Amino acid sequence: MLALRLARGAHPLVLLRRLAVSAASAGTGFLLLCTLGYAVGHPDAARASALRLAWCAAPLAATVHLAVAVARTDPATRPRAGLSAVGLGPGRMMLLSAISTAVSCLLGSLLALALFLHLRGDISGLPLDGGAAELLGAGRPMPLPAVFTLLLLVPLAATAAGAVALRPRQLKPGDEQDPQAPEPPAPAPGGLPWGVALMAAGLAVETYAARGTGTGGLPLPGPVAAASAAVLAGWAVTALGLALAGPGLTFLCGRVLQSLRPGAARLLAGRVLQEEARRIGRPLGVVCAVASGAIAAVSLYGDGAPRTGPLTLLGVTLVGGCTVLTLLTAAVEARQARAHTTAALLRLGAPMSLLRGAAGLRAIALFTVFAPLTWAIGTLAAVPLTS
Repeated sequence: MLALRLARGAHPLVLLRRLAVSAASAGTGFLLLCTLGYAVGHPDAARASALRLAWCAAPLAATVHLAVAVARTDPATRPRAGLSAVGLGPGRMMLLSAISTAVSCLLGSLLALALFLHLRGDISGLPLDGGAAELLGAGRPMPLPAVFTLLLLVPLAATAAGAVALRPRQLKPGDEQDPQAPEPPAPAPGGLPWGVALMAAGLAVETYAARGTGTGGLPLPGPVAAASAAVLAGWAVTALGLALAGPGLTFLCGRVLQSLRPGAARLLAGRVLQEEARRIGRPLGVVCAVASGAIAAVSLYGDGAPRTGPLTLLGVTLVGGCTVLTLLTAAVEARQARAHTTAALLRLGAPMSLLRGAAGLRAIALFTVFAPLTWAIGTLAAVPLTS
């Protein structure tokens, strides 16, 4: 009941972010149910059904990532001073955040089920009754355990991931610091070498696997009739490396901005990037990974767009939309985290033009580093498939 009361009294932007999680959960749940409907309607196509289910992994991961980012920025479930006295300590607030995430995802799953049954023809009296009956295996009984398992997959995964991300961390002896002491500089993230290694390994695996005959591969539309599973695995490793290297690259951008006798704007922009490297670097790396996949697809197909169905378009929209929304949500979280610093600067007389200039420098630095890297990885990933 407390979680519902907090949801009712939340800010409209907070409710909008929760509705975005529900929409993403509905889209992913609908894709999973469509996969089950195809399997029921085509019992002889077990391999095709398994491939359809495997392609749902990307929308599922993007939805869970968005749900965790929204849970981290939810002000209603953020620990505050004095709440522990009434039984709302960090552990209880983490539980409330998990409940809010579960409610949002369950709402999306129910919407997905209603839409699935409607397009299948099981719910009549509305437009487009049975509009995809043949595709969704209409007229054949659906296994209820499988339906409930697929519908609960997104809520359970998002709730578990949010609980792990927001779990209370106990301070070790000696970790307490004087509030009047200056904060030490943020340490550099340690994922950059691993990210670079994964990017190089993924491109090498993709290049080596593309030399094969392509037998036993995964079907792809367009000019490539079948691609080896190792090719796609190599691209996945490359994308993972780009996401892992995001925080380290963001930290390096901050360090470069502070080099060579920086002024106040460059010094502030570089310090903020270093402080927020872990918070915004990984979502930025994921967005760049998705963008590199889009660049690879454009390089692969050229002017002739492949024939894609509505489910493919839905999956692409889910992955792209969730990654962008996750990055925007992480930016909101970063802004909330430095609210006290911004207020202190304004009290000291810092002009707003200085803060806006520092924000512009941060955006230019990140674009200068990540945009060419994304284009290069996307182009190199498409080379083995086009040669």
